[in-house]
Amino acid sequence: MLRFEGPSGKVLETEEPRTSGELITSWKLGKGVVAARVNGVLVDLSTPLTEGGTVEPVAGDCEEGLEILRHSAAHLMAQAIRRLFPEARFGIGPAVKDGFYYDVLPPRALTEEDLPVIQAEMDRIVQEDVRVERRVLPREEVIRLFRQRGEIFKLELLGEIPDEEISTYWQGDFVDLCRGPHVPSTSLLRHVKLLSLAGAYWRGNEKNVMLTRIYGTAFGDKASLEQHLKRLEEAKQRDHRKLGRELDLFSLQPEAPGFPFFHPKGMVVLGELVNFWKREHQRRGYCEIRTPLILDRALWERSGHWDHYRDNMYFTTIDERPFAIKPMNCPGGILVFKSSTRSYRDLPLRMGELGTVHRHERSGVLHGLMRVRCFTQDDAHLYCTPDQVAQEIAGVIDLMRYVYKDVFGFPYRVELSTRPENYMGELSLWNLAEQKLQEALEATGTPYKVNPGDGAFYGPKIDFHLEDCIGRTWQCGTIQLDFQMPEKFDVAYIGPDGAEHRPVMLHRTVFGSLERFLGILIEHYAGAFPYWLAPVQAKILPVSTDLLPYAREVEGILQSWGVRTETDTREEKLGRKIRDAQLSKVPYMLVLGGREAESRTVAVRERVRGDLGSLSLEALKEMLEGEYAPA
Repeated sequence: MLRFEGPSGKVLETEEPRTSGELITSWKLGKGVVAARVNGVLVDLSTPLTEGGTVEPVAGDCEEGLEILRHSAAHLMAQAIRRLFPEARFGIGPAVKDGFYYDVLPPRALTEEDLPVIQAEMDRIVQEDVRVERRVLPREEVIRLFRQRGEIFKLELLGEIPDEEISTYWQGDFVDLCRGPHVPSTSLLRHVKLLSLAGAYWRGNEKNVMLTRIYGTAFGDKASLEQHLKRLEEAKQRDHRKLGRELDLFSLQPEAPGFPFFHPKGMVVLGELVNFWKREHQRRGYCEIRTPLILDRALWERSGHWDHYRDNMYFTTIDERPFAIKPMNCPGGILVFKSSTRSYRDLPLRMGELGTVHRHERSGVLHGLMRVRCFTQDDAHLYCTPDQVAQEIAGVIDLMRYVYKDVFGFPYRVELSTRPENYMGELSLWNLAEQKLQEALEATGTPYKVNPGDGAFYGPKIDFHLEDCIGRTWQCGTIQLDFQMPEKFDVAYIGPDGAEHRPVMLHRTVFGSLERFLGILIEHYAGAFPYWLAPVQAKILPVSTDLLPYAREVEGILQSWGVRTETDTREEKLGRKIRDAQLSKVPYMLVLGGREAESRTVAVRERVRGDLGSLSLEALKEMLEGEYAPA
């Protein structure tokens, strides 16, 4: 007798094996269900259950259900491409955050115009209600199958799978290597939309063939899909690369791929971020250092970067000695700590550094300011005794809360990322470091979830994920607890007993990188920076060139108040000047006509509230001084 237990106390006892789908249907739980969790394991609805246990439905609107829908939608797209282009060859097609993609080698170059054609074929397959079937086959049979089909990429993947029995999924004339689970039929994939295509090297290796990567998304219902597409359209309008050009903040040049050029207005915003960072860190007891851009290769061998990170590093030779351009600031910071004898009375020692680093990113992943090869990390390295660790982590968590929530208004979530497979050092130290971070999160009442295996190679970390105004998340700040570097560099302080002791080292960033944080702010604010960050805070708009003398006088007065001010000197109509100032996202527009010149006033327009009426210069100063700026 097999006994199956479902949600809400539902039970079924049967002599014969049942599929998870049959059980869920008999319990009247089948609406929107795409798979099942049997004794904690995700399975297809068609999986026969030969042992009793718990059976839970997995709906298409939960996180796991969405991933199954999207992975199945990738197979749906591949089947449509195979029908349209029988000579196409397929790479991999995973579900990813908010959607899916498939890498394809088509018989001809695909363009955006091909997407509606592929979409239409996908819709036809959905209407056909094609069954999706899992088959576990002998390895040699699968090899023969893909060899007959000319699937060179699948054969390469098979060479890395040691199993003698291989899980495959069959969907009409399309077959794929896959562990699953998948939806039982294509009829469940009604809310799928293809989005874009791009180039992608096979296996991410620039030496391999370039494939076409087609992106799409899928949801369990029409409303969720439409909401997501609306958000994508909003994101397109907020694209920091587009706004960066329009607002003259930065540019990307073919002469330096991955190395952004910052223009005067972009430097104003960066400068304000740096000034805020320095003020806040000084207030919280940090000192600031600067370390060299280029350091001897031996240093990187000692730090572990040579073994774990050298594929992402740049190198040079000086005086016939090998050097590396730093990808991280930590080793240089350690040399500053070791430059003099430290006492326990000096700890905790908080050293901040706005350090420029270089990392070799593949050209295919470069993306505006979000993924670059040169950026400035707002690093800090904190050296403390073991009994100071908890208070130091709590202090950094408080700093993160102040910056993200109080200053910029970002909601955020926190993840604890634990030991990766490719870790450095002793397991016992890793366990201790993870324990300390977990204790600090719980002591400060910080909600978090565990992200297994995503720590840095030298230590576990706490990651902070910001949510912008249209619901996207961005990983920015991090706190890493490191017992490894102090050991490798023999870092010590003199304790109260006169003996040497090993400090605990905390690595920490708040912005993450200035460049990426600027990109996030551009998109979050859609280029309309808050007053304190705006490159130009007030634009003076004289009605005619006769009023330029008064305009220049007002400009000088505002600049003496510390207001970043420009005057529109063009011989254009006032409406055009106002419209252009609005497009430039200037917080305040000061219109000057004959009446204003005579009364020594300004007609004030605010970019959101519109016309605020005429104000004396004294009243204008009072109003501008009331604008928020972080203390």
